[in-house]
Amino acid sequence: MALPKYFPEITQASRVAVSFRGYNITNAGQTAALLKHSLLGPLLHDRLQQADALCFDVLGIKTTLQKDLEENRPSDLETYSQDLAMIVAVELAHWDAMLEVLGNRSKQIRVLTGYSLGEITATIVSGLFDYEHAMGPVLELSKDAAVLAPNVTMGVLFSRGPELDLELIRQQCEAITCQGNGVIAISTYLAPNTVLLMGEGDTVDRFKETMQEEFPKTTHLRKNPNHWPPLHTPIVLQKHLRDRAAVMLQTSSCCTELPAYPILSCVTGDIGYNGHNSRQLITDWVDHPQQLWKCVHAILEMGIDSIIHLGPEPNILPATLTRISENVQAQLNQPNWYGYGLRTLSRWTAHRRWLAQMMTRDAVLMRAPYVHQVNLEDHFLEVDKSSISED
Repeated sequence: MALPKYFPEITQASRVAVSFRGYNITNAGQTAALLKHSLLGPLLHDRLQQADALCFDVLGIKTTLQKDLEENRPSDLETYSQDLAMIVAVELAHWDAMLEVLGNRSKQIRVLTGYSLGEITATIVSGLFDYEHAMGPVLELSKDAAVLAPNVTMGVLFSRGPELDLELIRQQCEAITCQGNGVIAISTYLAPNTVLLMGEGDTVDRFKETMQEEFPKTTHLRKNPNHWPPLHTPIVLQKHLRDRAAVMLQTSSCCTELPAYPILSCVTGDIGYNGHNSRQLITDWVDHPQQLWKCVHAILEMGIDSIIHLGPEPNILPATLTRISENVQAQLNQPNWYGYGLRTLSRWTAHRRWLAQMMTRDAVLMRAPYVHQVNLEDHFLEVDKSSISED
């Protein structure tokens, strides 16, 4: 039965997308509080027990994920594998609860998408893989992915002027890698002006040294202080993670029909799964960069008006959509040059030149401010608090 107090903005006329988050340095979000929720609590309990069982079967370790969440255990590289299992378990519980409160309104879900690990969850809820066959290879490979992480640095490369020259970035990464002192590559295309780099050793520093000569002055590189398992880059080839995934997937049970919900894949940047290529796409998922911007653009192009973010403390996709929305709105609200002069106007547009150029040829971006975003865990707690106040 639908519960209208949840997601009141979603009607029979809505076009809804659902997103799933990936791994981060913090992964618990509001889950400890939601374990006490009347609807979501029992669902979380069951899914976390299922994840405990899979961790034991695949990794041979005994986990107590619900207890970890209740005691606010921090995430680190030593807990990477069980953190992946926990994130997907929480996302699946969120999905179960969302369908229950939406009722018939769940028919308005037009597409699923997931950043990094979130794409694995999307393949589960859409019926392409069952939980064990989707997460088994991920957990098995996660051990060696974490082993690679201490030598890997993330760099955020962004432009405050024109769009980034992606081909030049790829060429610079290849040139530095060819020097033989570490691999560096793009791991995520966040936006036309932002990519994430993953590099071994001092490769990110060496990339920065080339920027003054090769890139516009408006291009900047910031290093993230944390260490990250280098999924979605060729660094994982050193542990043969792609080939090992392909071998494991050969014997994984997989649906050969279209998924129950279309999936915008960050592997391809479009509706990628057709019922016959799921094993190939998950194999590519291991070492291919994430095409997040293409998925964001596709969401806007599809006329989506509401997006529900599932998982504990979702970050990358909500932040990307919020940033593009705010930038587009600022661009639309800009005064014209008649009142302020060209010099003043040029200063206002300089930091968003890439966006101004795109908007002149891509009107779909102007839909961004009108996409309503809902973080499920925050929404459930707000509705619960509101209900208590009314009582």
